[in-house]
Amino acid sequence: MTREEKSQVIQDLTAQLAETPNIYLADISGLNAEDTSKLRRACFKANIKLMVVKNTLLSKAMASSDKEFGNLPDTLKGNTSIMLSETGNGPAKVIKDFRKKNDKPLLKGAYVEEAIYVGDDYLETLYNIKSKDEVIGDIIGLLQSPAKNVISALKSSGNKLSGILKTLSEKE
Repeated sequence: MTREEKSQVIQDLTAQLAETPNIYLADISGLNAEDTSKLRRACFKANIKLMVVKNTLLSKAMASSDKEFGNLPDTLKGNTSIMLSETGNGPAKVIKDFRKKNDKPLLKGAYVEEAIYVGDDYLETLYNIKSKDEVIGDIIGLLQSPAKNVISALKSSGNKLSGILKTLSEKE
């Protein structure tokens, strides 16, 4: 690969890192071609972009990015795959579901909504993270709940009041 090609790859990676809010680094070495193809299909279905990258190129792209990756570049040893996603827990779900049948992929680290997670121990935590839209939905549901209770109470008491008035008018 020539220097121009390398610099182009670094520029492309830097642009993708800047555009994507959630970045997972995983080790998929040891998977055979069939399992790798299954993982790629699972990622495609979950709207996750999976790429195998050279550690040095990814490290340079991270360094030239505007984002602060903390100690995430330290995990760039051995084989590295990068998973880019719009949802924070999407790649964690794919990894966890895929690991029901395989030992890999192993989570090296993740950059999720400006938070950094390093190590496979955080897979369960990342799996349970709610996306921004899910949290907003929960908040709206909680805010609507008291209003719904008040409206239903007013409707039921209104029916009771009209029933009482109707009964009293019929007695005379």
